[in-house]
Amino acid sequence: QVQLVESGGGLVQAGDSLRLSCAASGRTFSNYAMHWFRQAPGKEREFVAAISRYGIPTYYADSVKGRFTISRDNAKNTVYLQMNTLKPEDTAVYYCAAALKYYSSPAAMVYWGKGTLVTVSS
Repeated sequence: QVQLVESGGGLVQAGDSLRLSCAASGRTFSNYAMHWFRQAPGKEREFVAAISRYGIPTYYADSVKGRFTISRDNAKNTVYLQMNTLKPEDTAVYYCAAALKYYSSPAAMVYWGKGTLVTVSS
C-alpha cells in the first residue's frame, strides 16, 4: 500500500508559478513511476506529467510541455510539479498517482492521492 498526500495548491493569477508536492509513504517509493493528473469541473481526469522510477525519462501532456516540470526526490519520498506561466485553463484539482511504470491513462494507476486544488484567475 502507498499513501499519497498532495500539497501546494492555491489561488494564483495568470502568469504566476506554483509548485505542487506529493509525499508518499508505505511501500518503497522508488518502485513506482509517479504521475500527475488533473480534473477540471465537468471534465474528465487528464494526464499532466509523469516521471520514471529514477527520474529519467519524464513525460508531459502537450498542453503543459515547456511550462511544467516534474521531478522527484527518492530520498524524501516526494514528487514535485513545478508549474510556470499558469493559465486559467490550468484550473483543476491536481492528483498525484503511482503505477509500476509510466502510463498516461488514469485507469492504469494503482494508488491515488486525494488531490489539491489549483485555481488560476485571469
